[in-house]
Amino acid sequence: MKINEFLDQLEIPYKNIDLFIEAFTHPSFSNEKNGRKNYERLEFLGDAVLQYHVSNFIFDLYQDIPEGQLTTLRSKLVREESLARFARELKLGRFIYLGSGEEHNGGRDRNSVLADIFEAFIGAVCHDCGHDYVDKILKMTIYKHVEDIHYDDITDYKTTLQELIQADQRKTVTYQTISTEGPSNAPIFEVEVLMDNMILGKGKGSSKKRAEQKAAKDALKKLAR
Repeated sequence: MKINEFLDQLEIPYKNIDLFIEAFTHPSFSNEKNGRKNYERLEFLGDAVLQYHVSNFIFDLYQDIPEGQLTTLRSKLVREESLARFARELKLGRFIYLGSGEEHNGGRDRNSVLADIFEAFIGAVCHDCGHDYVDKILKMTIYKHVEDIHYDDITDYKTTLQELIQADQRKTVTYQTISTEGPSNAPIFEVEVLMDNMILGKGKGSSKKRAEQKAAKDALKKLAR
C-alpha cells in the first residue's frame, strides 16, 4: 500500500502528498538522497499539535482531577513508548523511507523512530488538512486508550477500595466478569465487585482491568453516600 492509498483509506482529504512523503522520510534516507527533506520539521510541529489536542481532550474528559494529574496523564500518553504503540496500531512503519544502514539495524520497528514518525504524521495532517482531521486520527489511537492509562497508572480505585474495606471490616473483595459483548477484536467486559456475595459495584470496559477499576470506582461512590 502506498501513502496516498493509506490516506484515502483513512478518508483524510490530503492536498499535498509531498508533505506526507516528507513526514515518513527518516534523516538517514535524506542523507543518502542528497538532502531530500526529512520528517524533523514536521515532527516539531506534530509535537506541539499533540500537546494541544491531548491536553484539550483530557481537560474536558476529567473535569475533577487537578492539574498535576492531568500533566502526568498527558506525559504518559505522548511519551515515546505510547506514540510508538499508536504508530504500530496504524501500521505506519511500512511507509517509512529509511537509509540502508538504518533499515538493516531495525529502524522500521524502533520505538524512537516510530514515535517521531507518529508526531510527523500528525504534523502533516494538521498542516495539510486541519485540526478536525487530527482529532479523527487521535480518536483512532490516543483517545481510545486514555481511560486505560488513566485507570492503570494514575488512579488505582481497586487498591483504594481494598484498603477501605480492610480498614473497616477486615475483609477482601473479589471481582467477577458477568458478561462480554461486542466483536472478538473489540470486546466490552462487564465486571462486578463483591464482598461476601454482596455486589458493591459494577463497571464496563474494553479490558477486564479497566472494567474492574470502574467497578471499584462505582463501589467507592456508593460507599461514600
